[in-house]
Amino acid sequence: MSVTALVGAEIVQPHGIAQDHALLIEGAHIVDVVPRNALPSGCGEIELQDGWLLPGFIDTQVNGGGDVLLNDRPDVEGIRAIAQAHRRFGTTGMMPTLISDDADVVDAAMAAGEAAIAQSVPGIWGVHVEGPHLNPGKKGIHDAAKFTPIDAVVLERYTRPTGGRRIVTLAPELAPPGAIRALAKAGVIVAAGHSLANYDQTVMALGEGLAGFTHLFNAMTQMGSREPGMVAAALLDRNSYFGLIVDGLHVHPAALRVALAARGLDGAMLVTDAMPPVGGTQGRFSLMGQDIHVVDGTCRGPDGTLAGSALSMAQALRNAMDMLGCSMVEASRMASGNPARFLRIERQTGAILPGLRADLVHLNAQRRVRRTWIAGAISEEGE
Repeated sequence: MSVTALVGAEIVQPHGIAQDHALLIEGAHIVDVVPRNALPSGCGEIELQDGWLLPGFIDTQVNGGGDVLLNDRPDVEGIRAIAQAHRRFGTTGMMPTLISDDADVVDAAMAAGEAAIAQSVPGIWGVHVEGPHLNPGKKGIHDAAKFTPIDAVVLERYTRPTGGRRIVTLAPELAPPGAIRALAKAGVIVAAGHSLANYDQTVMALGEGLAGFTHLFNAMTQMGSREPGMVAAALLDRNSYFGLIVDGLHVHPAALRVALAARGLDGAMLVTDAMPPVGGTQGRFSLMGQDIHVVDGTCRGPDGTLAGSALSMAQALRNAMDMLGCSMVEASRMASGNPARFLRIERQTGAILPGLRADLVHLNAQRRVRRTWIAGAISEEGE
């Protein structure tokens, strides 16, 4: 198998940017980053001409894309369509996300995720089940009529062996004693969200294996002077991760900057919470019988409730730089490296390092996606 050199773009690595270097890939994997004037003899070259070469983006919360909602198409073809729509925006890895629904839909979505992995659908690492074990007091756009308690049947469903990764977002204050520990022990990545848990309850959940927080600030208890809330527990913990929807609408940029200042970059992940309009042609869709419209760049229900987003990972990265003052390297860590660690796949992908999978995105000088690679396979379709 021959080595290919990607040349002509600055290469974004975990701790800096390599200029006048080439990225060598062979088959599905990264071989090395070398000076451009030291290419191995006989290797092919792809001239990128300008811009930056980054590790492909990894989105852990993707409800839909390409006019497809996972809840409506909990099958392999639905997952494939969502992944294809987001790849145009640099997403080379994702967790298709199911919004609170009935048990048979949850089962179908998880089975579809397993089948997608078995069929090597590009970019799929598993499924994220957001609900239905949430608090009605923080339901957001979720249908509270779908909410159910966690019992032995639920635990059996989520702890079945999986060929990929499985995220379950729940309200920890409603989880029975030992449930979070049992899920974590089985390898489930447990996240807190749509919750009224206070600070102490959240800390207790972290002690039992809670690994992350779904869209920090949104649909959870806030930090106050006498009740620090879930937000403070998330920012004080050094082992968990939190998703940030950086669209300037879900959370004020100043609040996001405070979060990064308090926790540092290590725990922060860019997520989209994307809905069907991303990569699609329609500005409206139906969610649990509600008519959702794209308004001012975000998705809203009939009463104005936020219903996910119309955000792409490419735009999230640009927003992290423009709204939060992050460097390209810092934004890349939040878009790729940190999500890979959250999913426990950092030894496979998430950075431009020798031996990792060649999951890459090329941005031009305007930071727009030009092309992507998933396991070394190139797509020229971009923004």
